Amino acid sequence: MHEAMKMQPSENFDQHKNAAYRVAAVFMELLERQFPVESPNKPLQLKTAQDYAQNLALHVNYLNRMVKEVTGRPTSAHIAERIISEAKALLQHTDWNIADIAYALGFEYPSYFNNYFKRMTGTNPSSLRTMEV
Repeated sequence: MHEAMKMQPSENFDQHKNAAYRVAAVFMELLERQFPVESPNKPLQLKTAQDYAQNLALHVNYLNRMVKEVTGRPTSAHIAERIISEAKALLQHTDWNIADIAYALGFEYPSYFNNYFKRMTGTNPSSLRTMEV
């Protein structure tokens, strides 16, 4: 009986089609675990594809290739989308100043965050904050 139980796959075992699907799923789960940002004093630890690859013990090119194969988008696009999504949530639902949000999202300077946000969304962080939800 014990041998039969060992051969049966676990009910909680998440089966993936191939390695690419598994790598993409693990990357997406790791990305989501970075959020929500709860305090400006605890900034994001993983900000680049290289950071995620090191955390997953993979080469960055392999991670990018697997994620793009499964999702059709590069790793950096997923990271950028999630950072912008979190930035919008923080701007609209907290009273943190923009500099605190920038530091919490891993930007070295608030001006870098402002330029990044404007490039990705087409609007300034301060103007998004004043918009009606």
